[in-house]
Amino acid sequence: MQNNQAIPFNKENFKAIFSKEFALVIIISVPSAIVAEFFNIPLAWFLGPMLITSLASLMGLKTKMPKLVLSSILILLGLYIGNYIDKSLFSQMHQWAFTSLIMLIYIVVSVLIVSKYLQIFSKYGRKTSIFSAAPGALGPLMILAEDEKSDLSQVATSHLIRLIIIITIFPFFVNSFYDAENTKIVEEIIKDQNILHLILLIISSIILIIIFDKFRIPAALLSGTLFASGFLQISEIASYQLPPNIIDYCLLILGASVGCRFANKTFSEIARNALHSFIATFLLVLLGLLAAFAASLIIDKNFFTLLLSYCPGGIYEVAVIAIFFDLDPEFVSFHHIIRLLMILFIVPLILRIIEKKT
Repeated sequence: MQNNQAIPFNKENFKAIFSKEFALVIIISVPSAIVAEFFNIPLAWFLGPMLITSLASLMGLKTKMPKLVLSSILILLGLYIGNYIDKSLFSQMHQWAFTSLIMLIYIVVSVLIVSKYLQIFSKYGRKTSIFSAAPGALGPLMILAEDEKSDLSQVATSHLIRLIIIITIFPFFVNSFYDAENTKIVEEIIKDQNILHLILLIISSIILIIIFDKFRIPAALLSGTLFASGFLQISEIASYQLPPNIIDYCLLILGASVGCRFANKTFSEIARNALHSFIATFLLVLLGLLAAFAASLIIDKNFFTLLLSYCPGGIYEVAVIAIFFDLDPEFVSFHHIIRLLMILFIVPLILRIIEKKT
């Protein structure tokens, strides 16, 4: 099987688990998470590893996040979010059509405004600016950008800097303005759970992930797991509540994986893109605030939940923030999956329109 598959079961990926590069990631990530937790930094087990591995990667140290490890962690996150899915969820879903429409408008406006800024002030090429301006979906966009002969380094760097800014600042923002009593992961665990239910959930999730991946459904690891766990729990075939402390380990791996993306990049490359990426991020967040406000007029949701739903960050990274602050993770995840689908439709459409005009 190829390395670009959602769950890459092959010799190369198994060997990567025991590599020196991954060992280094764990060695530096665990202490950084403990230190961040000591200083009461929100989302400590995510931000600590993310920042230290980013720094290590930029300093030239060889870091690697085995895709098999990351895939396993993302399945666990999906199952944890699946705990929030119940029958009452369907009573709200008719309203999600309106919030999804707002998402569509948000994406179109974001791409048009931010890409124009990047063309004028960053001197990005037209296609490169459009791929760089899209609010998320870095993985699929890199494939499209390569097909369109765009500058992959600029696209990747813009998205990575934006991700670092969003994921670093947002937890502090929520922690400052959101009720602290609601930001603790529920620690009540159902006793005497059936381990066979957990096995059934995992197997069903893997099967759906492989199917979703085959049909190129975005975020197959998350969407496949959510669909499997949601169906099995709502139909009362199987349910299993994962312990909250497992989230710390998921956060560590996910945070470190973000830092590992800076491998083969340099401080000078980041510095050249930092200012304009910061301004582009500010514009996207401002537009996200307007989208969240518009959505708040339609649906009765916590404003931070809506803001996170329109946050231009990575789907998995945003999902763990929603889990940590208990901000309707299933609602947030759904909207980010919808966002991915829309971006993959809208960006090529905008490119075709531009090509016809030139």
